[in-house]
Amino acid sequence: MNPAEEKINSSNERIESDFGPVIFTYTRTQALEDGQLVDISKIAREAGFKFPVAITCGVNELLNDTTRPGQSFEGRAWDMLMVLRFQIKKSHNSDTIYFAPLFNAKAHKELIPYELWAKCHAGDNFEPVITVMLISED
Repeated sequence: MNPAEEKINSSNERIESDFGPVIFTYTRTQALEDGQLVDISKIAREAGFKFPVAITCGVNELLNDTTRPGQSFEGRAWDMLMVLRFQIKKSHNSDTIYFAPLFNAKAHKELIPYELWAKCHAGDNFEPVITVMLISED
């Protein structure tokens, strides 16, 4: 058994002792491998984030909407991360941040705000990680 599996198993044992048997687990690593989450940690590090950052499929779709001139995934991700970083600094140590970066969209000629939220939480090995989601996702 690899170290990550050992930590997950010990986590399940702790949960089981408090709540009964674990029925199902779906790890962040599995979500990244399945494509349910997309790792943008490299861009996030360049933007000043210290923790790994992943986005949901919905946010990935939003960032990949580059049909308008002058748009790129990297540029949109950078803009989103800068707005998130600003909101984090204003948040007074909250683990949940609501924010609304402005993006060009296919159906609109003007910039429109997209409601997003980010959660800083424990990763598979209890390390701090950040996940960015559409307001309708959890």
